[in-house]
Amino acid sequence: MQYLSLGINALSGSIPKELGNLQDLISLSISSNRFISPLPDELGNLRNLQQLYIDSSGAVGQIPSTFANLQSLQTVWASDNQFNGNIPNFIGNWRNLTTLRLQGNNFEGPIPSSFVNLTSLTDLRIGDIYNGTTSSLAFIKDMKSLGVLILRNARISGSIPSDIVEYQFLQHLDLSFNNLTGELPSSLLNLRQLAFLFLGNNSFSGSLPTQKSSSLQTIDLSYNELSGTFPSWVNEDNLELNLVANNFVVANGNSSLPSGLNCLQRSFPCNRLSPRYSSFAVKCGGLSITSSRGTMFETDNDRLGPASYSVTGSQKWAVSNTGRFMENKNASYTISSSSQFTNTLDSELFQTARISPGSLRYYGLGLENGNYTLNLEFAEFKIENTNSWKSVGRRIFDIYVQGKLVLKDFDLRKEANGSSLRAVRKTFMTNVTNSYLDIHLFWAGKGTCCIPDQGTYGPSVSAISVEPNFKPTVRNQESGKKDRTGLVVGLAVGAGFLIFISVFAIIIWRRSRTGLDEDEELMGLNSKADTFSYVELRNATNDFNPVNKLGEGGFGPVYKGTLSDGRAVAVKQLSVTSHQGKSQFVTEIATISAVQHRNLVKLYGCCMEGDKRLLVYEYLENKSLDQALFGSSTLTLDWPTRFGICMGIARGLAYLHEESRLRIVHRDVKASNILLDADINAKISDFGLAKLYDDKKTHISTRVAGTFGYLAPEYAMRGHLTEKIDVFAFGVVAVEVLSGRPNVDPSLDQQKMYLLEWAWCLHESNRDLELVDPALSEFNKEEALRIITVSLLCTQASPLLRPPMSRVVRMLSGDIEVGVVTSKPGYLSDLQFNELTSSFMSSDTSGLSTGTVTESQDNISPTVSMVVHTDSSPFAPKPMPHGLVGEGR
Repeated sequence: MQYLSLGINALSGSIPKELGNLQDLISLSISSNRFISPLPDELGNLRNLQQLYIDSSGAVGQIPSTFANLQSLQTVWASDNQFNGNIPNFIGNWRNLTTLRLQGNNFEGPIPSSFVNLTSLTDLRIGDIYNGTTSSLAFIKDMKSLGVLILRNARISGSIPSDIVEYQFLQHLDLSFNNLTGELPSSLLNLRQLAFLFLGNNSFSGSLPTQKSSSLQTIDLSYNELSGTFPSWVNEDNLELNLVANNFVVANGNSSLPSGLNCLQRSFPCNRLSPRYSSFAVKCGGLSITSSRGTMFETDNDRLGPASYSVTGSQKWAVSNTGRFMENKNASYTISSSSQFTNTLDSELFQTARISPGSLRYYGLGLENGNYTLNLEFAEFKIENTNSWKSVGRRIFDIYVQGKLVLKDFDLRKEANGSSLRAVRKTFMTNVTNSYLDIHLFWAGKGTCCIPDQGTYGPSVSAISVEPNFKPTVRNQESGKKDRTGLVVGLAVGAGFLIFISVFAIIIWRRSRTGLDEDEELMGLNSKADTFSYVELRNATNDFNPVNKLGEGGFGPVYKGTLSDGRAVAVKQLSVTSHQGKSQFVTEIATISAVQHRNLVKLYGCCMEGDKRLLVYEYLENKSLDQALFGSSTLTLDWPTRFGICMGIARGLAYLHEESRLRIVHRDVKASNILLDADINAKISDFGLAKLYDDKKTHISTRVAGTFGYLAPEYAMRGHLTEKIDVFAFGVVAVEVLSGRPNVDPSLDQQKMYLLEWAWCLHESNRDLELVDPALSEFNKEEALRIITVSLLCTQASPLLRPPMSRVVRMLSGDIEVGVVTSKPGYLSDLQFNELTSSFMSSDTSGLSTGTVTESQDNISPTVSMVVHTDSSPFAPKPMPHGLVGEGR
């Protein structure tokens, strides 16, 4: 045997000494396992061995002295183990070595001087040495073939040698987190092939060299003592230059550098003498979101790279990244997932993260001094929680707060009890004394590097929040000024008018008492929505011109408008004759203002002047899903778009049911209540029918609200309200999206008229894919079968058999297996239906015809009413008293 690889498994126990009997081995890999044992002395018998991969194997102790016999070695990967003591001196006699990696162990310094003999090295990586004596760079003096040199966090001192100009093959140099001193040699920045240079966290001084090679496009010089003026090369396009925490004086208006660098110099001077803030929260790697606890996490989606930083426009917080994913040239420094996390109400908070292959820092700027609570939110969704090799990976990093190590070897997946779907929060108490907070996530070489993908390692954080443990004397403010003069004047003027205002208020109170309860209900909302004037909305809609009318909803007409700031909006006007009235208007404001999600229509604000009540939503130019599917829309709904629409609806409902601070049942999920944005992403609209509930009140006393064809049986017949009625409706909508037809189509023959009945007919004959819209020239069969099976599960007769929406999301995304559908719903085979239908239809069918739009006797909004004929399919809605079903659209 010449080649043996046992890498990327879950082998444990002792590393077998019998491997030493395979003396013809050329290559041996036991990397990425779970051994807990020393390396056997017998491995020193493998004198023909050229490649040895023992990284992340679980080896402990010292490297045996018998390894001195391995003179044929050319490649050695030995990072991320529990080796201790000194790095063996005999490694310097492995003269054929071209690649050596010794990062993330527990070795002590110095680096052996015998390494000077390793002149064939092209790739040398040593790091994370914390004890022992320091080393100079003298041992690399003859390694002129190096292309990659990483001596990061390796207790290196002294200066960069003057002969660095002779390293003409060097492409990547990382000497960061050491104690190198002196000025930067101009020859270093002018090496012909050097493209990546990391010298951060040293003690370099002086100014930047005046010239730089055009090939050098990534430079990290953060956390040094550099100063002076900026040379002209800092203006180059595509240059990444990190100069955080130096001593530069950055002039205002210097457009050649990313803005905010002046705030990130050594003293962090911005607002230091006059603090502006006492808290901040960041949604790392994603868009802003408000948590279930009401914390607003700000957007953090700048495209940071290997040597970059970003400061918010308000100068409230900043982020800095250094490090390069060596094995992944196209790496992104943010990651995202659609997974739902089981132990949090804020799943979306954990669905993005900012990652780093080296050092990731967040700063709070202009903070009032005092004690704070810091919450760091984590979730691992790159390393899978399965029984495959993809679950063997480990992400491990250190956490520093204000320069102090607060958590060493933080194993993210271990903290989540081995699950990739559990959120993890770490809370720390910290003290701010100089108006800034430094949060540092640092990769110290630990953990696997490449499971499941190349470059899966290093820090990852989903969200950060900081709150004061004291009563702030400043409010978070953009201007940062505490206008105490205004406060004094205000008090004086207020005292002067106090009596007048009191008398006037009593008069007004007596005259307006009749309508007070209603207005208190409106004005007492704890809403995040803005308030618009009626004049402003009238101007925006051109006096509610019929040309701008988008449709007629439950409240009344909806108009397109343009606000004075240029935003396009949809204005929903409450009709005087609307049956829903003001109380349901209040419900809609309270509901939508309490939830924010990318798959929910955003409420900009409202108008509450006199008897005028209006809602102002974001305008979605692609209108509703039913128009795109069944109308004359010119939108192209290819398969990826349709699958994305189903995923978006599912995520939005999962948020309403399980992640929002308030548990919400929509009650009227249907294609016309799904709107499409410019990118054809689905957004759930019309919360006017939503009902808030708790687990003890699942039977509602108000009338059933919903639309025929989407109503769950238990809701239509008994008014039984749980989130499972939305699950049922989602199943119907998903089949409509897949098939491209409405759930009831009287133009088709009897067998195909009712969509769910037709779906079951195809399913029972193993012809499921015939349900897919024939207009689709191509589609993903696996995804299509997932949608069909999930839809059949969602539309089961018993709500107990329907999955929660969080599970629906996971099944659709492929995170978990789709359940097996075993039982056809009873409502599809009820033999008594025709008799019931006849009785129902004889009670009152005046004015109705199949598919016509009519006005109900309750004077509510127009509704599409489907008449059920006595010979119709049993899938049609069960009979119910006249007037029980609310409005549709």
